[in-house]
Amino acid sequence: MKNESKTGSIYSSGVAGKQYWKRILIVDDDTDIITTFKFGIENATNKRIVVDAHNDPRIALLDFQPNFYDLLLTDINMPYFDGIQLSERILDIDINVKICFMSGEEINCDVLREIHPCISLGCFIKKPVKIGYLVSRIIQELI
Repeated sequence: MKNESKTGSIYSSGVAGKQYWKRILIVDDDTDIITTFKFGIENATNKRIVVDAHNDPRIALLDFQPNFYDLLLTDINMPYFDGIQLSERILDIDINVKICFMSGEEINCDVLREIHPCISLGCFIKKPVKIGYLVSRIIQELI
């Protein structure tokens, strides 16, 4: 289900009352990535993973709720503020959410660690990525 708004859009699974294994939030400014990843993750495993997604990190931050998501999958390079800044703000709200970063560009993790020492870059996914690898990497983080 897709709900449009003036400031961004959310892609939500709308699974109220249904059982699920884990819940993840994808934030990427590329709506094609969001659509592909959401469909792939929700349909690639027998584990019920609920995926919500935003294409605007500002709206994602406003809608984020503590103790709701198990994992944040965020692009690093986005307009308004980047995925590192988003993850820092998300961790201020919920210290328990796990974070996976992704980017289609080369990222110097050592420099990022120096600039953002509070952020763990343990989970990094290079785009483009095959759905099978994406799902297996996400499941590794969620276990």
